[in-house]
Parts: sequence; C-alpha cells; structure tokens
Amino acid sequence: MRSLQKASILTDLMVNLKKQGSWCGETHVQKATYFLQEVLGVETGFEYILYKHGPYSFDLAEELTSLRADYLIEFNHRSPGYGPSLVPTETSADLRSRFPKTIAKHTPQIKFIAKKFGTKGVSDLEKLATALWVTRELGSKADDNERAERIHTLKPHVCVADALEAVKEFDCIDAEASQLCSRAELSSRP
Repeated sequence: MRSLQKASILTDLMVNLKKQGSWCGETHVQKATYFLQEVLGVETGFEYILYKHGPYSFDLAEELTSLRADYLIEFNHRSPGYGPSLVPTETSADLRSRFPKTIAKHTPQIKFIAKKFGTKGVSDLEKLATALWVTRELGSKADDNERAERIHTLKPHVCVADALEAVKEFDCIDAEASQLCSRAELSSRP
C-alpha cells in the first residue's frame, strides 16, 4: 500500500474512532491498526512487537509523526495527565477524498474496529491486543486458559481472570471479523 493511501486509512480510522467516543490517543490508534491488519487483513504493512503495553509498532509511531509533520493530524491536549488525542485535520479530509476506492474498500473493517474499540480504555486495549498476540503465538490449538496464563506471564500486572476475559472477548471479535471478511469477499466476486 502506498504511503498516501495508508495515511488516508489511518486518518479515516481516527475519524471513526472519535465518532464512536474514543479518546483517540496513540495507544488507541496503535491497537486498532493492529487489529485492522492482523484480524481484518487491511494491509498496512506495519511490523509489531510485544512491548510495554502490548503489541506496538515503531513503524506506525513514525508514520503518526509524519502525519503530524504533513499537517494531516494534530494533537489535542484536552486533559492534564493524559496523552493528547490525535485529530485529523481538514487537509486529511482532502487527502481521503483523493482515495475514494481505498476508503470504500476498507470502510466496513474500519467501522467494525472503531465500534469495537471506541469506548475502550488503554488498559482494556492492552489486554485485548495482547490476547490477539498470544493467540497468534500459541496457535489455534491453545485453549482459553493457556492463553490467559500466557498473557499473565507476559504482563504480570494483568490477573489471569482479566486475561481470560480478554481472550474470550478477542475470540468474539475474531469470529465477527471472520464473518465480516467472508461477506466482503462474497460481495467482491464477479
């Protein structure tokens, strides 16, 4: 995917997260993009590692810095003690209007993730994204308890009960995403 198309997807994601009530800080964009890429197959090309607060992409962090430098997003410092919200600018709206096919192709996936993540806080996003990470790491044969224990091992501040809840929520999102992808695949066939 070309850089400007990627920028249009990221800013559209931010717009949709905000519509769903998201703070839309960097963590929200990091985790939502991770799910778009890994669960819904939107090919953004960002590499993720397991980091302090779950899966994190340094490539995406650099991309967000570039978006800000190009006046496609700006920071909104709403509350002391919290990181800034990422706010798409009018320039980003102009950019998105130049890529209607790219936006249309990914709108169902973006809206799905925005709806699922819009009201979540950072700690919930960390657990959910780590559940995705662990599920990919251990494979489909690992049961819920194994995955929850692995989350707790990687993130000792997450108790096993909370990890198990995150695993179950991930499984529900993954199942819904599979249905969404199947419908999109069927509708794109000639």
